[in-house]
Amino acid sequence: MVYATGFVEPRRPVDVSSRVTAPVLHVLADEGEHVSRGQPLAVLDAEDLRQTMAQLTATRINAEQDERRALALFAGGWSTRADRDKAVASVNSALALESAARARLNQYTIRSGISGVILRRDVEPGDLATSAKTLFEIGDPKDLRVTATVDERDIPLVRPGAAALMSTEAYPGRVLHGTVYEITPGGDPDQRAFRVRIAPAADASPPIGLTLEVNIMVSERQHALLVPPAAVHGGEVWVVDNGRARKARIQLGIRGSDRTEIRSGLSDNACVLIDAPEKLKDGDRVTAKGC
Repeated sequence: MVYATGFVEPRRPVDVSSRVTAPVLHVLADEGEHVSRGQPLAVLDAEDLRQTMAQLTATRINAEQDERRALALFAGGWSTRADRDKAVASVNSALALESAARARLNQYTIRSGISGVILRRDVEPGDLATSAKTLFEIGDPKDLRVTATVDERDIPLVRPGAAALMSTEAYPGRVLHGTVYEITPGGDPDQRAFRVRIAPAADASPPIGLTLEVNIMVSERQHALLVPPAAVHGGEVWVVDNGRARKARIQLGIRGSDRTEIRSGLSDNACVLIDAPEKLKDGDRVTAKGC
């Protein structure tokens, strides 16, 4: 196992901010609330723009009236084609300005870009909304991931597809299962660690923001021969053979915190000495407890 710590987050979180700078009049959604794509979340103060919009609408109405008179005069032969074209161009210009103002007015209503749950709300009525300030964070609670921080010394052992066992004090005795699906290509030189993304099992459903202790399985063998780490000294172990101490050259396998795998060089029924005395020599007669 490779040990790490992690936390639960949406796989595709979305930050919502304003495209314009304006005071916040109303906040229409709160943390934990389910929202739909396009649903209004907040309304900004657009009084100045509304006045401008009213002026542009009046200008457009006047231009349309002038256009109708110009078309009538031109049809009766009382005006030139240039006068008619000028009136038509004035209407088109007024319509374009009004349409642009209406589109800008729509930006004063902050809407959700996805369907999901509001994970964080960082706005109150009276706040000044800007493009640099995140007002809401939205995510899909059904599409989660665990981001684990793995020490750079262990990252060569981790592979996509590896099983992960996760636990938390919030659920004592419960083990959450997951699978590694991504390892970030760039590490954090300050923490000397890499981020590993884990997809929780379908039946896990941990709450967003929960911290977890993560154990990523990097190697597994059935029916392994194991000894305590204290019994291993530089690729050798002391064994008792017919009442005498003998050194056995071994090949190590997986090394755990309280057990070390022996791949070869040791029989299943061997009597292994733990914490053998430093003065012990090969061939010394010994009496070993438990053998």
